[in-house]
Amino acid sequence: MSNMEKHLFNLKFAAKELSRSAKKCDKEEKAEKAKIKKAIQKGNMEVARIHAENAIRQKNQAVNFLRMSARVDAVAARVQTAVTMGKVTKSMAGVVKSMDATLKTMNLEKISALMDKFEHQFETLDVQTQQMEDTMSSTTTLTTPQNQVDMLLQEMADEAGLDLNMELPQERYYTLETLNTPEC
Repeated sequence: MSNMEKHLFNLKFAAKELSRSAKKCDKEEKAEKAKIKKAIQKGNMEVARIHAENAIRQKNQAVNFLRMSARVDAVAARVQTAVTMGKVTKSMAGVVKSMDATLKTMNLEKISALMDKFEHQFETLDVQTQQMEDTMSSTTTLTTPQNQVDMLLQEMADEAGLDLNMELPQERYYTLETLNTPEC
């Protein structure tokens, strides 16, 4: 923990302590007001006046503690900003050093060749993936009877109260020769 961070901790602690003191004064002010009521009920105006003075003093002291707490908080926020900026600056300096070292070792010709090879392999993968998807699609179509699919669609539409308005095609049987025709 750096010296600045220690000061930041102490400032935050002081601000909390001042805030607690303000709450304590508020509590004491309320107690004094209760004593004022009791003294008035007993008809003892001199004692009521003393408690009134105490209540006002406690209220003023609470306000002063809150004001000091707010000021210390503001200072702590500025110190926090300074600590954070110091860490960011240190990190950025490390990144700059690393980038310098990386840039010195970069061979643009090798990177370009590697990128070209990657692009070529990626295009090959696209072609193979498309071929696999086409094969899987035609295999799935062959194994699922079309009339069962149409009947299930009609059944679901009837349950939902919808009209599909579709003509059910005649049952088709596919062979390998008919799959290679443009119609399919």
